[in-house]
Amino acid sequence: MWRTKFNKDNKRSSKSIVYGRNPVLELLKADKRSVNKIMLSKTARGTTISEIINLAKQKGIAIHNILPKRLDNFSKDSQGIVAEVSSVKYVDLSDLIEKAKGSPRPLLVVLDGIEDPHNLGAIIRNCVAFGANGVIIPKWRAVGINETVAKSSAGSVEHISVSRVANINQTLNLLKKKGFWIIAGVRSDKYMLDKINLRFPIAVIVGSEGLGIHNLTRKNCDFLISIPQKSTISSLNVSCASAIILYEISKGFI
Repeated sequence: MWRTKFNKDNKRSSKSIVYGRNPVLELLKADKRSVNKIMLSKTARGTTISEIINLAKQKGIAIHNILPKRLDNFSKDSQGIVAEVSSVKYVDLSDLIEKAKGSPRPLLVVLDGIEDPHNLGAIIRNCVAFGANGVIIPKWRAVGINETVAKSSAGSVEHISVSRVANINQTLNLLKKKGFWIIAGVRSDKYMLDKINLRFPIAVIVGSEGLGIHNLTRKNCDFLISIPQKSTISSLNVSCASAIILYEISKGFI
């Protein structure tokens, strides 16, 4: 899990913490951010803890063995380990696009107003699992990367670039100019996900939990796709839907 530290004047510090065994392990594996130190409970044991200790030693990161109750100052759910790291940095949109274009299969995921941090974390985990090049989130009326997102992603947030933009629809227009096709999952009978060929540079839009895809965003799409399903339920959870769409796109590339 991930948390930003504040100084005595309640101003954002330049340091954050990541806690939880899997999030700290993935942080070290990703090697994207500078880790200042690791605080480890004196009673912490297990395979994951041993792997973290070995990686930290290889990277020359200081490990402080402390009493379990001291870790409670950071979180009651630290699982016996806390890492102090530099604050998260969002990637510039133009850099994210160029990185995606340079890959064998350009795939970006655009989130249209995801407000639940657990859903965002789960979607990011899906993006990493199915080979997306990056995630684009809006600055307004949507959750950013925080400790709950990091925890829900099981550390996957350390393995993918995230860009935060002021205007989703301007971003979609830019993506089109850069050669991406814009698709979104909706309830429709026109294009079924399992019947169309998606072997081209794609930006997948994932809509918000309650409203789905906004009307203007929908108008900017090249394709509106639908997941085949029985009519016994109205819709899938947004993170489940994203997993199905990304899996279908990833076929032949995994």
